[in-house]
Amino acid sequence: MKKLKDSAFVSLIAIFAAFNVVCDSLLGPPLPFSGVWYSWIFISEPITGIILGPWAGFFSSFIGVMSGHFVYFRGVEEFLFTIGAPIGTIISALIFRGKWKIALIYYLTLLGAFFATPIAWQLPFWGMWDVYLAFSCLPVLAFVMRRGRNLRNNKSTSIRLLYIVALCTFIGLEADVLFRIFILIPCQTYRVFFDFDVGALQSIWVVGAVETSIKATLSTLVSMMVVPIIITAVRKMGLTLSKD
Repeated sequence: MKKLKDSAFVSLIAIFAAFNVVCDSLLGPPLPFSGVWYSWIFISEPITGIILGPWAGFFSSFIGVMSGHFVYFRGVEEFLFTIGAPIGTIISALIFRGKWKIALIYYLTLLGAFFATPIAWQLPFWGMWDVYLAFSCLPVLAFVMRRGRNLRNNKSTSIRLLYIVALCTFIGLEADVLFRIFILIPCQTYRVFFDFDVGALQSIWVVGAVETSIKATLSTLVSMMVVPIIITAVRKMGLTLSKD
């Protein structure tokens, strides 16, 4: 948002932090768990980033997941993996503001680290199909954003806004997933924390191929319904989305 009065902006961060705490404190939908998003945090993280911006969004999401993990405790190691949520928030925020090149570098770096890890070659390649799809959506997003540079000035259509919100949500969520994969595989926590063998990892990859895509789809639909309403309310207050 534009530079708000300090008190108003702090209040907005607090509201979204509370929203993230609630989402992270609730047990997620009844799907097979692959170790990603045990809670409903996947609903709140992209919305937080798109509305607040990258840094305020990160701060709000970080407070939310750290507090939520104390309310709904999932193990000490989950405090490390859940940093993926505020990172996903940053990516959603950045690409909504046209800074898709940063997301491209992020994806290239973490995917490169993954495929440089030998055990990754023994996992089903198709198991990360949603991550690859999000990566391939970046050029599409760049094209759509280029066609709608004046989105924040009300000169783009509502349909284009929905496309951009959907892409920002999906790419941000998969950036979260990719961070968790980076911690698990290249950082070797699959051995250090969990003592998983190749067979266990292969099972996780198969389950994750279904579970994360369902949750990402659900979050994308929610964002498409909620974000335009919030943006409209913000504009009626005389505010605009920030470029920061």
